Amino acid sequence: MSSIAKPKMEKPVSSWIMLVLAIACGVIVANLYYAQPLVGPISSTLELSSGAAGLIVTLTQIGYGIGLLLIVPLGDILENRKLVVTLLLFTAVVLAIAAVVKSATLFLAASLFIGLGSVAAQVLVPYAAHLSPDATRGRNVGNVMSGLLLGIMLARPISSIAAEYMGWRAIFVFSAAIIFVLALVLGKLLPPRQPMTTTQYPILLKSMLHLLKTTPVLQRRAIYHFCVFGTFSLFWTTVPMLLTGPIFNFSQKEVALYALVGVSGAVAAPMAGRFADKGWVRPATGFALALVIISVIFPLMIQSGSTLSLVILVISAILLDMGVSANLVLGQRAIFSLGAEFRSRLNGLYMAIFFAGGAIGSATGGWAYAVFDWKAALVIGIALPTMAMIYYATEKK
Repeated sequence: MSSIAKPKMEKPVSSWIMLVLAIACGVIVANLYYAQPLVGPISSTLELSSGAAGLIVTLTQIGYGIGLLLIVPLGDILENRKLVVTLLLFTAVVLAIAAVVKSATLFLAASLFIGLGSVAAQVLVPYAAHLSPDATRGRNVGNVMSGLLLGIMLARPISSIAAEYMGWRAIFVFSAAIIFVLALVLGKLLPPRQPMTTTQYPILLKSMLHLLKTTPVLQRRAIYHFCVFGTFSLFWTTVPMLLTGPIFNFSQKEVALYALVGVSGAVAAPMAGRFADKGWVRPATGFALALVIISVIFPLMIQSGSTLSLVILVISAILLDMGVSANLVLGQRAIFSLGAEFRSRLNGLYMAIFFAGGAIGSATGGWAYAVFDWKAALVIGIALPTMAMIYYATEKK
């Protein structure tokens, strides 16, 4: 059985606390992506076969998915600050292990647990919503999410550069130290937040299926972002192959610099949050979906490795990241408005569903590029947000 304690009045927190949360989310979630451009050198060092090399990234994502469904919901019943600090200390230890192990099996196990511990970021996002008054909740969530998105976008180029100059193990050493310090900082600076709901853990997990079945807003927003994040993952999986291929002949450094371009798209996150606070969630969603569709149509015009083609790719990356960032924040603002007592469960479900979309987009994009070509992958990338737009048209005004 569950019970709801008498809610406590919470004072709005200062903007610098929100800045700390934004930085923390970016630093934490970056751990999911550091290994992606380093699969080759890691596999070589640990003597992993080409078939097993893909497990380095896959196991991290699986760990993250498990954490979204089994750990993030604990934010509805456990004191949030202690939960986050515990997860970060665990993650720091696992990162340190990954930095020094010589066994492929141990490294793969560490990869799984890195993903598991990194769900601390998804405990912090609803925590930020809890600390925010309704009038500024969208803006604050948007600011925090912009930090998270920057972490996603910067992780790959940072790890590539670090590996080039210091070896692939350096990024794991660096991240372990940063995460440990972050745990101490958050434990010291963040105000405690005790959830109003007291529920036994098995009942908490069981309630998630009920929430999924009975929450139309969650269903709709999850489907929108499932499609959008599928295109995002498809694009960023295949565009490095295009850039390093015979058309552009980019080096890994140049690919890293190109990836940095997309960082500017994170500016859309706080903007989307402000639109949501004004009650413009529906029109802003339509605009975000349209941006994603347009961003994947543009590269169809590429015929050669000309300067114009590169400009088109740059514009596409910016528009794509803007659309995805905006849609993500709009979705979280919508589900966080449904009730404080189950925000963490809703966020866990929302994130798990759209990360599944990202995995599917990445896999199908890589397959289409290998079997057919870049344009075939783009067609899939266009189809996903187009389906979301069609579904969006059925939303009641």
